Amino acid sequence: MSRIGRMPIAVPAGVTVEIAENNKVTVKGPKGTLERVLPSEMEIKLEGSEVIVTRPNDLKKMKSLHGLTRTLINNMVIGVTQGYEKKLEVNGVGYRAAKSGKKLTLSLGYSHPVEMIDPEGIETVLDGANIIIVKGIDKEKVGQFAAEIRDKRRPEPYKGKGIKYADETIRRKVGKTGKK
Repeated sequence: MSRIGRMPIAVPAGVTVEIAENNKVTVKGPKGTLERVLPSEMEIKLEGSEVIVTRPNDLKKMKSLHGLTRTLINNMVIGVTQGYEKKLEVNGVGYRAAKSGKKLTLSLGYSHPVEMIDPEGIETVLDGANIIIVKGIDKEKVGQFAAEIRDKRRPEPYKGKGIKYADETIRRKVGKTGKK
């Protein structure tokens, strides 16, 4: 059995989980509502204050979907209770971020400022001039938008300039050495 797929998902107080046909799961909580259509082969049951995912047989595809389905539901429950956030750091001389309304403006050494608008359900907060925090209830959207911001100027290995995740380590390289 899938170790992760077997574990029941505890539904905290103040969170409602509804399972409609075609495995459409809706999770409502204090931070908002998330809904997702999950693989129809999986059997999702709400038993008391726990959600249990079971698989019909032991085919390889079913085994792989089992843990995935459980994790997706668990991420939705965590999202509506605690929410998710990713921290990004802007490093480099003259590199900075500014925020006005829903627009994030990045000065990244290009001839023009890079402007990004917060997608629906995602909020970006600036902590000083060089730390961007991406917050939201959908783990997938938070990660995706954080990756899109990072892609505007990825960190380079020589000076470490660019936008990196706060927990990311950049493999540094030694630069050129002068001739004698």
